[in-house]
Amino acid sequence: MLAITGIPIDETFAEAFPMTAARLLVTAETAAWARTAGQVATGYASSVIGCDAEAGIERELSPDDTPDGRPGVSLLFFGFGRDGLQKSLVNRVGQCILTCPTTACYNGLPAVKDKSVKVGGNLRFFGDGWQISKKLEGRRYWRMPTMDGEFICEDVFGTTKGVGGGNFLIVGQTQQTALEAAEAAVAAVRRLPDVIMPFPGGVVRSGSKVGSKYKKLRASTNHAYCPTLRGSVASVLPEGSAAVYELVIDGLDQAAVEEATRVGVVAACRPGVLRITAGNYGGKLGPFHFHLHKLLSDNLMAQV
Repeated sequence: MLAITGIPIDETFAEAFPMTAARLLVTAETAAWARTAGQVATGYASSVIGCDAEAGIERELSPDDTPDGRPGVSLLFFGFGRDGLQKSLVNRVGQCILTCPTTACYNGLPAVKDKSVKVGGNLRFFGDGWQISKKLEGRRYWRMPTMDGEFICEDVFGTTKGVGGGNFLIVGQTQQTALEAAEAAVAAVRRLPDVIMPFPGGVVRSGSKVGSKYKKLRASTNHAYCPTLRGSVASVLPEGSAAVYELVIDGLDQAAVEEATRVGVVAACRPGVLRITAGNYGGKLGPFHFHLHKLLSDNLMAQV
């Protein structure tokens, strides 16, 4: 049995699937306004099961890290294809970043031909004919007049093939201990580049399974992990468990999700955690399989 600080790690794997990803660099006059724009733009983006994208704040940016020398945030967006991702980005940048005081929006990935989406090029019409195009070092920007000055948005944004749905589950003795472990894992993962955790605060309370007794639902509650149903269903929970929280991880590549899983699981192994496991569908959901034992072998702190 593999264990970290005495906490058993199930010999299972998380199953993930390919997605298309984009990175947006949002700047503003202050870090607070950049953060506000980032939070609003990545709202309602927890799962592509019910949202137009999965998104989150990757990290905060210092003025030295941004194209215009102002504070900012880096945002990652994930969708099932470029067409859908472009629609999501145009809507979200137009409704949430263009409208936010003092902001600008720049591409954060290489803009390769046939692998890019047009964002500023679609939003420019908001300028009602007063918009101005500027090309600097081979990159085109659009300047649109606003009531506080102007909004600058890059014409096209690069995309890349990313990985969505990496995950692990924390089984806790109490709700408090499980949540504290999840919060510790989120804090650790947020220090890493190229990944986001798209659910609220990085934590999922409503883990799901594919399908439902109701034909119209694509997903429903993961009853095997619900403590209140332990006496009524084929539960997989150990005795004494009172809560389960899941962390879902999206990344720009497989290595980024692997590292986030390693770091997150190690951080989650705290007093009151009974077990760490992962969600999969027998290998049928996606081609990326993150085997917990394999990923954690180098980080093993105790073995029994």
